[in-house]
Amino acid sequence: MQTLTSSRNPLLKEVRKAVVRGTTTGGGFCVAESLHLLEEAVRSDCEIQAVIVAEAARAAVENRSAQQRILVVPDELFQTLAATETSQGVITLVRAPQWALHDIVVPGCLAVILDGIQDPGNAGAVIRSAEAFGATGVVFLNGAVSPFNPKAIRASAGSLFRVPVIAGVESEAAADALKRIKIKAYALMPKGTTDLSACDLRKDCAVIAGSEAHGVSEPFTRFATQVRIPTATVESLNVALATGIALYEARRQRGGGT
Repeated sequence: MQTLTSSRNPLLKEVRKAVVRGTTTGGGFCVAESLHLLEEAVRSDCEIQAVIVAEAARAAVENRSAQQRILVVPDELFQTLAATETSQGVITLVRAPQWALHDIVVPGCLAVILDGIQDPGNAGAVIRSAEAFGATGVVFLNGAVSPFNPKAIRASAGSLFRVPVIAGVESEAAADALKRIKIKAYALMPKGTTDLSACDLRKDCAVIAGSEAHGVSEPFTRFATQVRIPTATVESLNVALATGIALYEARRQRGGGT
């Protein structure tokens, strides 16, 4: 266990940059803030560079991460690192598993493709739903928020450490991958032509969710089935909720729920 007191420490500066930019550190480590995410990273057997702990949270961490490198900082200094207003005083620098498109878009898949999603909370919630309902992974197209944004990591509640996730994929590359191995594509759209309940999600498929502002982009609207989720009164659903409903329906059809 080591104590850091300088705000100019290189590692702490890297953490601040990652939080501000909404991405990983220069060394490729995610900034996972909370005691729960530390426990999830350990449980998922991820590589952990260090656990940065506020002095006030030191005792809680000592009991949970005996094998980890622990860096203790004064409470005031920790607040300059934290991405949350009511922090638990724990930041884990963790390397998420590395995946490729062919790990997600595979025969038998239930893939999720996020097209232009900008809100990190929504992005993390989709990753959480992907794990909950047995998706093969989540593809973030180029232009979407980073799944390694600290807010997205918190919203995923640790699912990011287990679900195959890739980022920065070009739309055409993702569309070509689906067509190459004949994966059925379903684009979630408020004014889609087909009800979700009428879609056969038992077969290889990908659920495509666009941003609430711009929807699904052209490479997918050219060949994907445009799907709507009927609602009683509201015009459209939050993208994370809509994707979760679609994944639940897929799992139900595949015999994983009732």
